[in-house]
This record gives sequence, structure tokens and C-alpha cells, in this order.
Amino acid sequence: MAAELPRTTLEQWATLEAVVDQGGFEAAAEVLKRGQSSVSYSLKRLQEQLPVAVLAPHGRRTRLTDPGRVLLQRARLLLEEARRLEQLAATLAEGWETQVRLAVEIVMPPDPLLGALARFSAEVPQTRVQLIETVLSGTCEALLQHQVDLAITGQVPPGFLGDPLARVDFVAVARGDHPLHALGRPLTVEDLRARRQIVIRDTGRFRQVDSGWLEAGERWTVSHLLTAIAILKRGLGFAWIPRSHIRVELENGDLKPLPLVQGAIRSETLYLVYADPAGAGPATRALGQWLVEQAARDSNNEGQ
Repeated sequence: MAAELPRTTLEQWATLEAVVDQGGFEAAAEVLKRGQSSVSYSLKRLQEQLPVAVLAPHGRRTRLTDPGRVLLQRARLLLEEARRLEQLAATLAEGWETQVRLAVEIVMPPDPLLGALARFSAEVPQTRVQLIETVLSGTCEALLQHQVDLAITGQVPPGFLGDPLARVDFVAVARGDHPLHALGRPLTVEDLRARRQIVIRDTGRFRQVDSGWLEAGERWTVSHLLTAIAILKRGLGFAWIPRSHIRVELENGDLKPLPLVQGAIRSETLYLVYADPAGAGPATRALGQWLVEQAARDSNNEGQ
């Protein structure tokens, strides 16, 4: 039976990582805020405890051996996990939640949402985000059933308060060669009802809503906005789509606004709603605040 090897420590591997990354013992000692002799001793003990050499002299410098490179690569994963563990402990000590659940109407403009999430990732990295994409009554149900901590919704359910967050402009569009464009005149409701309308399915389970449906003879119902846009680009129907989600398609002509007599653009206000305003934790409040700030910034940029 092989003799049991002495156990190395994370501190020793962190020392090796610093020496390699900083390019030498002296620089590593400064980063680690330790004496150079302490760094040298730590690596000497690491080497004694391993059956392969991790460092070898190369001229006046010391470099990683091939086995050392493989071992350090694995050690980096352990060190990163240990650092995350320490950050999580600090987060919990400060009272930050380990998870924030956010329901978002899929029509929410992506830029302010992603901007807020990027800031959240940078400043609260140890708090997980569960992002639930919803449609119409599905967002309200998520709030009413306490499935989320925060919601972005166009309908504030009874018993909740919401702050205006963003305005969404829905544009009636179809592909340039769609028969509705070929009519060459302002379009009426009767014109639209004669053609296939693409509708996004309500994600609610108990009270589904058909928002914007014109009771057209042909209707295709899909589960996601991206699917609806893909169908429109194939020329298979028309729909009202948030302008923020089809900017590129409008600019390059893949989709064109329909010349309606009325209702070519529909506007909707999205609200930020806390499931429990009094009991919301610091991570939930931080994400909510950054959503408000990012949405306001994006709105100002569009107005310029």
C-alpha cells in the first residue's frame, strides 16, 4: 500500500499562483503582504509534499514544470471556489439574500434590463438571480402566488403598488413583401382581420388574456417573442412587436411598419413591483434601484 502523502494547503497553492502570476517571489510577496522568506518557505513545503516537481530553475528564474502547470490549473479552480465561499459568507453576514427572483414581461426593452443585471453581477456576485420571463397575466400570477421578489409588469395586480419603469411602443409590422403592404393604401381593421395575426401566448394559468388580438380568421399563437419575430421575417403574418426588440429588422428593412389608419403604434407602461416592499432584502432593493436608474438613463438617451 502506498504511503499517504502529506496534505497540501490552499495557502500553499495560492502562494504558487501568486509567484507565477506576478513573475517572481519578490512581487508575489508584495501582493500577498508577506515576507519573501515566507513565500519561499511555503513553496518549499508544497514541493516536499508533492511526488512531482512543480517548479524548476530556468536560468536566473524559476518556471512551472509541465506537471506543475497541470496542477496549478486545477488548483486555480479550488482557489476561486474558496474565494467565492468567503464572499458568500460576507454576503450572508451583511444580511444579503442568496437569491433574487425577478419576473419580467418579455416585452421589456433588453438594454436597461441587461444593464441592471450587469451591475448586479459586478456588485453582488454571490446572490443568484432567477429570471422568469412572463407574458400578461403570468406576471401578475407570479406576484400573487409569491413566486417572485420583484416583477416588471404592464398590469399591477390588486393589492400591490408599482412605479413606472419603462414605456414600450408596439409597432404593427410585417415583411416588406407581405400582401398587406402590397395593397398600397392605409389599412383598416377589416384588412388586418383577413390576414394571419401572430400572438404571444399568455403565460398565466388561471386567467389568460388575448391582448391586441383582432379576432382575425387566422391566428398563430407562439410562446416567445423571438419566435414571433422569426415567423414575421418569413412573411407568414403580421403582429405588434416592441420597437426595442426589432430595431435592427426595421433599420435593414426585414420588417416594415404597416400603414394603419389607426393604431399603428400602441404604447404600454411597464411598472416595477415589489412582492413585499416592507420585507424586501438589500439585494432585491439594489436590483430594483439599478433597474430604475438604467431605465431612466436609457430613456434620456433615446430622447436626445
